[in-house]
Amino acid sequence: MKNIQLNSLDNCAHLAQPDDFNELSLSSPLSALFTDFKQHKPLTIEANMHALNAFYLLGTTQMGLLLVVDKNQELIGSVSYQELNEQQFMIKQEQGFDRHQLTVGDVMIKRANMKSLDYQVIDKMCIDDFVALLKSEGMQYCLVTDFEHAQIRGIISARDVASRLHINVDIDPPKTFADIFVAVNDDHHQRYAF
Repeated sequence: MKNIQLNSLDNCAHLAQPDDFNELSLSSPLSALFTDFKQHKPLTIEANMHALNAFYLLGTTQMGLLLVVDKNQELIGSVSYQELNEQQFMIKQEQGFDRHQLTVGDVMIKRANMKSLDYQVIDKMCIDDFVALLKSEGMQYCLVTDFEHAQIRGIISARDVASRLHINVDIDPPKTFADIFVAVNDDHHQRYAF
């Protein structure tokens, strides 16, 4: 037997991850960040799940987004922290909903209001273009649709960009009626507080 020596594991050795070997930059093709549902099962929940339970479930995911499906596993909407937050719960209470009875279906973004990129486009776009698109639309996530095969094929997120490129990606959500309601309500309470 050959004389083979084992080394002790020192503290300076880094535990390698697949991302360590993918050197990406803002000029890299967007397809390098694509989470393909052909290879990765999408994170899905049903619309009748309690919103508070979905909030806790979301905290256990790396994606920060849950896709809402019907009984046939077809997409009907999505929820993220933007929909599952204290302000949104307060607005729903003001509308007459019981906070503890709120379901994902009550707060989700409906499929008709979601946007997507064409699968054919992601090879032609660079990551920087995608970040600019997300910022202009006020979106944290974008689904990728393969129109040729009539499939929702995958997803790309600002969180993916930030994680893989080790940069900060700040995206301000678009102002909604709910945001205006909260701002007016806060202003009203501040004016008349004793």
